[in-house]
Amino acid sequence: SFNNWGGIASLNNFDNFYGANNFDNFAASKQVVIQEQQVVCRTQQIEIIQQRLVILQEMAKRIITEQICEVETQTIVFQQFSSSLDRFSGDLRRNSGRQVGYDSNIVNNFGNIIGSDGSISTNDFGFSGKDVGNSTVVPSGSNWNDTSSRSSVDAAYAAAKNA
Repeated sequence: SFNNWGGIASLNNFDNFYGANNFDNFAASKQVVIQEQQVVCRTQQIEIIQQRLVILQEMAKRIITEQICEVETQTIVFQQFSSSLDRFSGDLRRNSGRQVGYDSNIVNNFGNIIGSDGSISTNDFGFSGKDVGNSTVVPSGSNWNDTSSRSSVDAAYAAAKNA
């Protein structure tokens, strides 16, 4: 449990987000795939993808450094965030048993993170980490092939880890 870990008040109720003993939402992770949304993967230039991902990366840094003052809490929250992304890596490699997708209800809050004045919002969006996966959209159109993709994806993963 990280509730009040080390006596740090900013960690009060930390475990309420994903639940106790569920640091990165993997222990009780569930997916409810919604069928009413049909999303198809469309390849974009790699530089465009990298730009968007680095924006998300820098926003995560901004949120952590501007809205958490205790360095211990910054460290714990970042590790929680990083760990959940590592779990998604397992999804991408088809090692987790989970479908490869995202929660559309959570993503729909993206535009509310920054206020009209450019500041990071402090609004409660009304969900917890336990809700992640309840509205999973699984885009179709990837080139995954049950026969050959396991080895090619493992090779790509190893090359990226060794870069």
